[in-house]
Amino acid sequence: MENWESYVRKVVPYVPGEQPQAERMIKLNTNENPYPPAPGVQRALAGFNPDTLRLYPEPTCKVLVDAIASYYGLGSDQVFVGVGSDDVLAMIFLTFFNSGKPVFFPDITYSFYDVWADMLRIPYETKALDDAFEIRVEDYYEENGGVIFPNPNAPTGILMPLDKIEDIIAHNRDVIVVVDEAYIDFGGVSALPLIEKYDNLLIVQTFSKSRSMAGMRIGYAMGNAKLIRYINDVKYSFNSYTMNRTALALGVEAIRDRAYFEETRKKIIETREWTKKELRALGFTFGDSMSNFIFASHERVPATELFEALRREHIYVRHFTKERINNYLRISIGTREEMETFIRFLKEYLKEA
Repeated sequence: MENWESYVRKVVPYVPGEQPQAERMIKLNTNENPYPPAPGVQRALAGFNPDTLRLYPEPTCKVLVDAIASYYGLGSDQVFVGVGSDDVLAMIFLTFFNSGKPVFFPDITYSFYDVWADMLRIPYETKALDDAFEIRVEDYYEENGGVIFPNPNAPTGILMPLDKIEDIIAHNRDVIVVVDEAYIDFGGVSALPLIEKYDNLLIVQTFSKSRSMAGMRIGYAMGNAKLIRYINDVKYSFNSYTMNRTALALGVEAIRDRAYFEETRKKIIETREWTKKELRALGFTFGDSMSNFIFASHERVPATELFEALRREHIYVRHFTKERINNYLRISIGTREEMETFIRFLKEYLKEA
């Protein structure tokens, strides 16, 4: 080995979901929204002046920060935006998890958390979910360097009620608690009101799921002004121009159209509930997902076999090999037509299995 290689920061990277390029496929593997963005997004894109791309974007992202703050009834100093919620969460890890004490998060959760911790040399402890894949709040009472968890959880889709979230926050007043709400719009109650009561709470959301903007990469954090200022200080020390001009313009239109958001959200929820009923009839078991996906296991047929059979038909779902969940498939909710095709295939396949 050359001497320089001994100083390389080596990490096991996060593995994103497969992005197949088949012309005819049903893509249910990365929790994208099956519907297009709000109509105003298309109009803004059509009217976008490409000459402005020679200029740097406005570094504070004011136009988008103001639009998000207005939507949620917050002050603009309570909102931070970044390049997808992954960027926002990475900035939070970098900013707040520096005590040398372990950060706590569930053992079955968003698999980027341990990647960031390893990359940034942050100690961490994973807390085992119970047999129903639910968080045990008492596991988070011990001394720690910070707490982070998704709600609903990923990849399980299980929602934690607000009183349990507040219990965790109340037991961790001397560290930052992050509630990652990437999927909250599909059936849960946001913990956002708690930021007025707890100055150590950050809520992180994204445009990628309920606002159909995964390809644009827009995420945001909400909390008290001091926390947001600290994250911005780190951001400006890392990369001043994080959001491009197109993302800022289109993001504003996406957040403004509340009626379209409610319409597509309702469609996804209705299709999810229909799919649950169909999957149960076929012998699948799963928790009561409140996200835009279902995390399911079949009573007879191994998940690996189903995953490969679906893939051969150009129907893509997500399969994880991690212990405890390697016999589950995570099935994103597509359009009603896509889910009907998916269910038809399963019915035929399981007849022969």
